[in-house]
Formats: sequence, structure tokens, C-alpha cells
Amino acid sequence: MNDSGQNPKSASAPKRKDARRNQQTLLDAAAAVFATSGVEAPVRDIAAEAGVGMGTIYRHFPTRADLVIAVYRHQVDACAEAGPALLTAGPTPHAALERWVDLFIDFLTTKHGLAAALQTDNAGFETLHAYFLDRLLPVCTQLLDAAAASGEIRSDIDAYHLMRGIGNLCIGADSDPRYDARRVVALLVAGLRQPR
Repeated sequence: MNDSGQNPKSASAPKRKDARRNQQTLLDAAAAVFATSGVEAPVRDIAAEAGVGMGTIYRHFPTRADLVIAVYRHQVDACAEAGPALLTAGPTPHAALERWVDLFIDFLTTKHGLAAALQTDNAGFETLHAYFLDRLLPVCTQLLDAAAASGEIRSDIDAYHLMRGIGNLCIGADSDPRYDARRVVALLVAGLRQPR
């Protein structure tokens, strides 16, 4: 106990919670800016989106690579956590899969330029790719298994190949304004349906 009669640990807990919330706000803002402007977007744009000063961003993320990696991990975690929640809340497993694929597309467009931002750190990039697979493959598998068990989709679909296919369909969407990756991916997901 300190002189104020409070336990020092409980007094610092709200600060940690506030710090986590502030960091989440920064990561969400950075993800939004990266989605529209790429990972080379000016830090001032991210600060403006988050409603903070640039010093706040540099205090949390001293380098651009630190920020990009944090956004990447944040987006992977959000996408991974969404899968089970969508299965629980969705009207059908196939509807949950469709919603999750939309989130996955959002993630893929946010990470545009990641390789270039981390070009000097191959080990770091490989670590992030392994994290991506470890977190998202099981979620995609769970969604596919549930949709197959309900009879909505074929049962011979592999999560890795589906995710790879979606990723390939999203490549180049930022360089051709006429190309709608989301629409093409929707056709792919519709093609998973069980033949009647």
C-alpha cells in the first residue's frame, strides 16, 4: 500500500489499459492509412487519423518497420479472432465464411507494401509470414469445416489453397482501378458451394 491507501498495482492497472487502448487506436489509424496510401504513408497522416501528435507515434513505434510489423500483427490477430465470433453470430457457416473472407481481403490490402518496408529484414518477414499462417490457417480451416459439415460447401477445400487463391486474386487491385478484387473473390467463394 502507498500513502494514499491504494494498492500500487491497482493504481497502475488503468494506465496499462489506457496505454493498450491508445496503442489500439494508433494501430487502427495506421491500418486505415496504409489501406488507402500504402505503408510508406507519411507519419503525420497516421497521427492525424489517430488524433495524436507525431511524437506519440514515435514513442510507441520508433521506426516505420516497428509500426508496420505492429499493424500487421494487429490485423492478423483481429482476423483470427473474428472467425470463431462470426461462426457463433452468423446465420450460417457459409455466411460466416463470406464475412471472414471480406475481413481477410481488408487485411491483404492493408499489408500492401509490407515486403518493401521490411526488405532488409528477411528473417523478420519470414517470422511474420509464419505468424500469419499459424494464426489464420486454423481459423480458415474451422470455417471451411463448419460450412462443409452443414452441407453448404464441398468438403475437399484446403484452407491454405483458398487463402493463397484469395491472396493471388487481390494482387494488383491497387494498380488497376477497374479491377474489383472483392467481386472476383466473391465469385471464388460462391464457387465453393456444394453442387445441387
